[in-house]
Amino acid sequence: MAEPETTTTIADPQRPVFAATITPHRSMNPSGARLVLILCCLAVVGASIPFIVLGAWPVAGFLGLDIVALAIAFRASFRSAKSVEEVVLTPIDLLLRRISHRGEREERRFNPLWTKLDREHDEDYGLMKLALVSRGERVVIARELSPPERESFADALGEALAKVKRGM
Repeated sequence: MAEPETTTTIADPQRPVFAATITPHRSMNPSGARLVLILCCLAVVGASIPFIVLGAWPVAGFLGLDIVALAIAFRASFRSAKSVEEVVLTPIDLLLRRISHRGEREERRFNPLWTKLDREHDEDYGLMKLALVSRGERVVIARELSPPERESFADALGEALAKVKRGM
C-alpha cells in the first residue's frame, strides 16, 4: 500500500494578505444636496420678496449669490469624493496607490519586512495620523478616515504586517 503524498503549500507571493480601499465619506448624497439647494432657493425667494417690494432689489441678488456659492461648494465636495486610496499587502510587497479626484495616479511600493506603522495619538481625539515608514521615507495614509476608523484600520494592517514578517 502506497503512502499518501504530503505536499507543503507555500503561500502565493502575489496573493494579498491585506487589501483595503479607502474613499472619502460623504454624509449627503447628490439627491440630498439637490433637496437642500431647492429648500434654500425657496427660503431665499421668500426672504427676497420684502426687499424687492421695498425697492432694495440688490439684496435679492446677493441672497442669490449665496445659493450659487452653496451649489459650487456641493459640487466641489462631490468631485473630491471620487478620490481613492488603496493599500494592498502581499508577502513580498506593500502597495500604496492613490487616485485623485482628477484621475491622477500615484503608486508607492514598500518592502513589508522593512516597513512599520507610525501612529500619532491625541489624548482627546484618538489616532490622528497613521504613516508607513520604510528606509527613512514616511508616507501618511488613511487621511480620509475618522480617528476610530483609522485606529481599526491601523490594527488590521499592523496585524497583517506582523503576519508577513513572521513568514505567514
